[in-house]
Amino acid sequence: MRGMNQATVVGNLGRDPEVRFLSDGQRAVATLAVATNERWTDKQGQVQERVEWHRCVVWGKLAEVCGENLAKGAQVLVQGRLQTREWPDKAHPDVKHHTTEIHADTVLFLGSKGRPGEPPAPTQDPGRPVRGGDAAPAPEPAPSSAPSGPAEEDIPF
Repeated sequence: MRGMNQATVVGNLGRDPEVRFLSDGQRAVATLAVATNERWTDKQGQVQERVEWHRCVVWGKLAEVCGENLAKGAQVLVQGRLQTREWPDKAHPDVKHHTTEIHADTVLFLGSKGRPGEPPAPTQDPGRPVRGGDAAPAPEPAPSSAPSGPAEEDIPF
């Protein structure tokens, strides 16, 4: 039986997305810091809360769309696969650091842009999933050839 590597988190961005372009200048990569929280009441009746931070990596056009439309505080759903990286410490080469990231293939914008005073982006429908291959908005449907009402010059006032 094959294994399954899939992660889904729903949370809020802890900071604005960090968008960079690879050295070829063509491919974008964005890093999202997504916070999820859990609340419970302990045996003493005190409300407890734990926040988990998830590092999410987004590639290509989807990374650009996230950078343009998301900001700190925005609520998102991120789906992807878990991937662990390791690298040596610069000061101590025999010490290795590890991090586990979600490499996203779907980002769903659940809340507003997060930027006060700005309307939501017109190209992004709220609640519309954005996937790596379809980050560009869908084309508008062509107008129907059938008349929908009287022509402007036929209106008597």
